[in-house]
Amino acid sequence: MAKKLFIETLGCAMNERDSEHMIAELSQKEDYTLTDSVEDADLILINTCSVRERPVHKLFSELGAFNKKKKEGAKIGVCGCTASHLGEEIIKKAPYVSFVLGARNVSKITEVLHKPKAVETDINYDESQFAFNDFRSSPYKAYINISIGCDKQCTFCIVPKTRGEEISIPADLIVAEAQKAAKNGAKEVFLLGQNVNNYGRRFSGEHEKMNFTQLLRRVSAVEGIERIRFTSPHPFHMDDEFLEEFASNPKICKSMHMPLQSGSSKILKEMKRGYTKEWFLNRVEKLRAVCPEVSISTDIIVAFPGESDEDFEETLDVMRQVEFDQIFSFKYSPRPLTEAQNYPNPVDPEVAKERLVRLQALHQEISDRKIQRHKDKVYEVYFEELSHDYYVKGRTNTNVIVKVKGSEELLGTFKNVRITEVARTVMTGEIVEEKAS
Repeated sequence: MAKKLFIETLGCAMNERDSEHMIAELSQKEDYTLTDSVEDADLILINTCSVRERPVHKLFSELGAFNKKKKEGAKIGVCGCTASHLGEEIIKKAPYVSFVLGARNVSKITEVLHKPKAVETDINYDESQFAFNDFRSSPYKAYINISIGCDKQCTFCIVPKTRGEEISIPADLIVAEAQKAAKNGAKEVFLLGQNVNNYGRRFSGEHEKMNFTQLLRRVSAVEGIERIRFTSPHPFHMDDEFLEEFASNPKICKSMHMPLQSGSSKILKEMKRGYTKEWFLNRVEKLRAVCPEVSISTDIIVAFPGESDEDFEETLDVMRQVEFDQIFSFKYSPRPLTEAQNYPNPVDPEVAKERLVRLQALHQEISDRKIQRHKDKVYEVYFEELSHDYYVKGRTNTNVIVKVKGSEELLGTFKNVRITEVARTVMTGEIVEEKAS
């Protein structure tokens, strides 16, 4: 009888892809099948995030809950970024944990499974050429890693300490993965890396040299792939060649994630982001000049140590100038192993809370005004998810989520949809014959 695997994934799209890799290895080499029930599982995995403090706290509460629910003999494994930086500490705090597997050691999942109390957290381990078995959470789109690790030294970020130095995955492996996904029915690929547009900086061994723009051209030549998305590009590496390829290549979706973090050049310097407020705004101006229809999302941290009222107003100024379509915003959270953890002049928690409220209120004001432009417009939507109440959900080229009445025969298809009802998160529409506007 096949053994059963329960896996919970916290954090980013790269964690989601790491989970897919572990599922593939365990199903192919250890005969595991997925289950949604913790109580039925023979193996329980938590794939963790450590970018902010809250997911770390959630890890230990989840571990306690899983330990109470698990059946006799079931194993619990902790994987991902928190596993990388806490290592043996996890087993000391939760001795019922069977093994700990770091974010840079995903390919070792079938090894640690058979080593009691194994701790594998080497952030210098090179998985860039490991041939993982294939598993996709969705047959309609494919996540593809194009690099592992990060060479940036952002003072607030723990990722370089949990995922190691940046290594690009050889282009021929990436293209082969895209071809396999297309043959299995995926029409959209999602390229993943900590700084995707820094692709090609370093390879392990001798491989064809190319930059991210050249890689985009190579992937777009794959037959059957009709849409390409990627995350996260770094503003510092947004040169004109990249932005012009983004605008002119019809297969590249016209949504760009541009992590701002702060609108103050002083704070950006303290963060070691490598660019200024002026550079960021210049890149937005160039992007919108070559691709007027682009939607832009961003990440913002408020209350970084030393952030003054004037610094925060600079961030609000960028918000008003750019009018982001989506933001991911957080209060600064000091992380272990980071430079900023020891910075002086922390912002008062109440001030931090008030700044976050103001930032999010401004965004909602901008968003509520901007979303009205979608009403009665017709967009081409790629459907990829069944929703409740006989709806099917998909995305436009600019990453707007749209739902229509329908069933599973719409999955994996492109349809022109007129927006009948606008909303902040999911638009409602109806399928029409007319072309997208």
